[in-house]
Amino acid sequence: MASEVTTPAAQRGAARQQRFASVVRAGARVTPERARSHNRALVLQELYRSEGLSRADLARAVGLTRVTISDLVADLIADDLVIELGLRADVRPGKPATLLDINRAGFAIVALDLSYDNLFRGVVTDLDGTVLHREHMDVTGVTGAAAVDAVGELLSRLVARADAPVLGIGVGSPGIVDDAGVVLSAPNLGWSDVPLQAALADRTELPVLVANDANAAALAERTFGGADDDTMLIRVGRGVGSGLVVGGRLVRGAHSASGEIGHVVVGTDGGETCACGKTGCLETWLAIPRLQARLERAADPAERHAVLAAAGERLGISISPVVGALNLGEVVLSGPLDLLDGTLLDSAAETIRSRTMADSHGGPAVRMTTLGRDIVVLGAAVMVLTGQLGVF
Repeated sequence: MASEVTTPAAQRGAARQQRFASVVRAGARVTPERARSHNRALVLQELYRSEGLSRADLARAVGLTRVTISDLVADLIADDLVIELGLRADVRPGKPATLLDINRAGFAIVALDLSYDNLFRGVVTDLDGTVLHREHMDVTGVTGAAAVDAVGELLSRLVARADAPVLGIGVGSPGIVDDAGVVLSAPNLGWSDVPLQAALADRTELPVLVANDANAAALAERTFGGADDDTMLIRVGRGVGSGLVVGGRLVRGAHSASGEIGHVVVGTDGGETCACGKTGCLETWLAIPRLQARLERAADPAERHAVLAAAGERLGISISPVVGALNLGEVVLSGPLDLLDGTLLDSAAETIRSRTMADSHGGPAVRMTTLGRDIVVLGAAVMVLTGQLGVF
């Protein structure tokens, strides 16, 4: 996990209180239940990021009284979410403080990635995102209701392999996914208005969160990959999508379709029809099955280079307006290294620089993710941590 930039504890607590206040409407009544839930999340978040803090450390870090912290910690210990590590080795006079931590091994998270071409992948992790078990399922040619059944089967196998109580299930799905976990549209899986989150929750009787795979990847990059506060994560697989983090927060958009760049038309000169019915969508240039097919038709290394450069150029064309409008600090690509890194990445970076005001600020960094194939499942785990514990 990427280390947090060190700031004084009081500043961290004040910043978090300010962020909380900013989402409460002026004049609105904050109920005791809501305030307590928020304070629990602050404590869990501080422990998750820091490890080994005393009750006094927590009080200073989150800006709450020691009495309030002691009360919250007692409840969290009773819920098995927090454990005592023992006494701090302290040379100062007085009674040594008892150190606390999140119960990192006490719960498991199940996370699924449905974005791979012809493959569903899933993992069991601990609360730190350490992968404890992996499963995958071949879904070549599987679409519609059969694909939903395949997700359920894979999920059942993973839940059975968890050695600790499952805190929740996170799923990264291709396509447009609304706040209720309904997959509104995923053409490559033949899904339209599929209530995947509710279906999986009914099947497992566990908390389930479903989100777009690129949004999940963006959360992983922000949490574990050390991404900039203003980042665009491009996810390339069976389709093409992106997740936008602006000011450190994920942007969803008015209709849950923020970052859906795969079906933006970037040139009809390729002559290929997309799964959505249009001609010249970015996916026809960049989606892995399409890109591999073009490379297989390439006669020599020079033609192969041209195919990759053209795909990178179309990517750069599609996202340059977004980069320029939001003044993004980073663009991160996630997908097969052998196809995306090198010629394609360089072409995309050059296209972005040539189409934005890069001269005034150097332009965004354009790089591959360091999280590899686990980026979506790690993001799905972050979704569970946020949804169940308030950790982000």
